[in-house]
Amino acid sequence: MRNQEKNTVFIKKTAASLGFDHCGIARAVRLDEDARRLEQWLHKGMQGTMHYMENYFDLRVDPSRLVPGAKSVITLLKNYYPSQQQEPGTPGISSYAYGNDYHEVIREKLRLLLQQVREHTGEISGRGFVDSAPVLERSWALRSGLGWIGKNGNLINKQSGSFYFIATLITDIELDYDDPYARDFCGTCTRCIDACPTNAILPGKVVDGSKCISYFTIELKEQLIPGEMKGKFDNWIFGCDTCQDVCPWNRFSQPHQEPAFTPVPEILNLSAAGWESMTEESFKKLFAHSPLKRTKFRGIQRNLKFVQEGK
Repeated sequence: MRNQEKNTVFIKKTAASLGFDHCGIARAVRLDEDARRLEQWLHKGMQGTMHYMENYFDLRVDPSRLVPGAKSVITLLKNYYPSQQQEPGTPGISSYAYGNDYHEVIREKLRLLLQQVREHTGEISGRGFVDSAPVLERSWALRSGLGWIGKNGNLINKQSGSFYFIATLITDIELDYDDPYARDFCGTCTRCIDACPTNAILPGKVVDGSKCISYFTIELKEQLIPGEMKGKFDNWIFGCDTCQDVCPWNRFSQPHQEPAFTPVPEILNLSAAGWESMTEESFKKLFAHSPLKRTKFRGIQRNLKFVQEGK
């Protein structure tokens, strides 16, 4: 077995042992077509107030700007589909936020993966990213053969749906590369487009980020939610899973096996009145390791009030 092949097999086995559900590898190249699409999306203002998406454009489309001499982009998927669901009628929390903050969980797994690869191959350069750096992770996932991009903008795996976190490890080691995912199995289905409460999903696999419930409830800081959105949030106060919940491919989703993603009990059963009566001190204590801390106590209270007023 060639060294290149041995290293590839080692990386995929190690990724599985660390709890990643899928691992694909693509050659590190500049993403010119993706660059054009991103430029058009930004030009139309679909990023809203997410101005950070306008920064580091060259880094987003060229992996060698993040890791000099980059040769391989390793994409890893981590399932977060929950075994438990929220009680009907409780304020909606996106299922990715039921447990501990995935950034913390996956960042540690990436660190261990890179450490073990270095022990196996010798000193190499590499950097791991999980939704916190200028990396077009869905494009790399497609190039790594892990799935196709759905009409809702999510990566969809034919065998197991779309409830995945995507992590990326860029390295300067040459590996064996997977074939890009060549087919799109969305077909004529428009369930995600039809179901989106705010009409944020547009034809052509374009999501207007400035109209998405996740944008309003998480990304929109220190501002009032526009009045024209009142009554359109379907009880969501942090994120939104509607386009994934209606996707036929998610009938194949299986509950995750990650202890760190075990739901905070209050997320599953706390009523609107329970959220309203919560103090900032208890919020900080309950959600110290949760993605909910991103929007902070006042953000959750703002979102809750907006949803209640819209009923």
